[in-house]
Amino acid sequence: MSVTVPFWKTKSLAEMNDAEWESLCDGCGRCCLYKLEDEDSGELFFTAVACRLLDTDSCRCRDYPRRQQQVPDCLVLRPLTAELLRMLPPSCAYRRLAEGRELAWWHPLVSGRTGTVREAGISVGGKVLSEEYVHPAELANHVVDWFDSGDD
Repeated sequence: MSVTVPFWKTKSLAEMNDAEWESLCDGCGRCCLYKLEDEDSGELFFTAVACRLLDTDSCRCRDYPRRQQQVPDCLVLRPLTAELLRMLPPSCAYRRLAEGRELAWWHPLVSGRTGTVREAGISVGGKVLSEEYVHPAELANHVVDWFDSGDD
């Protein structure tokens, strides 16, 4: 009896085809959140303020194919660089695999269900505001710690 090993266990991120790469996105929406950087320490702080293209319920981009034209500083993860890795939450599949970790139990490729992302508390769906409702000067008032539960 032959056992099929999942592609993410046999291929590096660089070896994955487009469909495999895209399937690694768990749809949590965390990468679409505004981040603030401490000028002295370089530490990043995530906010509960999302890009205007993020559907704050479904956690999917409203215009994924043209997102860079509409939001020039949108994170494009391929190729994945060290600078991009630090912009991703610890729960992110791309970051986990790049760091030699396994996908979490709640990842849809592991669980077989997209709902486990929300059940585990990883999804930002229903927990964030669109940037359309927050003045840039107020971003610091929306700093949150998304990484205190469910990341593993």
